[in-house]
Amino acid sequence: MALKYRFNLKDIKLEDFKVYLVAMFKGILPKKKIKNVDDLKEFIQQKSAWVSQVTLYNYLKTRMGTKWVLHFDDEKFLKSINTAKWNIYAISLQDLSFYTISYLNVFYNFRETNKVSEIYNNILDKELVNGMPKEIVDEAKASFQKRLDQIKWDDYYKSWPFNESALALYNWAPVANELKSIDRKIVLNSMILKWDNIKEEFSKLIKI
Repeated sequence: MALKYRFNLKDIKLEDFKVYLVAMFKGILPKKKIKNVDDLKEFIQQKSAWVSQVTLYNYLKTRMGTKWVLHFDDEKFLKSINTAKWNIYAISLQDLSFYTISYLNVFYNFRETNKVSEIYNNILDKELVNGMPKEIVDEAKASFQKRLDQIKWDDYYKSWPFNESALALYNWAPVANELKSIDRKIVLNSMILKWDNIKEEFSKLIKI
């Protein structure tokens, strides 16, 4: 769908900024050390939500040529944003789950790689309460299992670990295809750069 709308500030409601602002705020909260699996699960959930939401909304508002426009009088478009958000988030969770477990496996001799399924499925099950559509959860669990069956733990952390979520942002963002084709490199890089920050943060938080 082409982004051809023009909006005034009077069209914007305060609640439309809520998800975006919460995500931005979480990105600057004080960081706590990762000491156990529960801490790791919290890290994966929060950082995946932050990366997926911020990159999607930044791309949309940049393409619209306005600041802070997240509200439209088009129900179809609103639905497409919500669908994109959940799908990008689901793949972001996969990427970060695989990355962190792979990294811990290689550098910290973490052998309980089976924990990755428990972490991922538990996060998704809790998101159902937050409105994540069940069909997206089911599809995400199925695609997660396919990736898990093929993963090489010794290599994953260093072999384009966040490529799938970057492609998810590109594929799911509700922007006209002719515009996306122009933006492809920028969109993919925007996601990868965000993940680079998360990778650096993770390496610091797991140090004793």
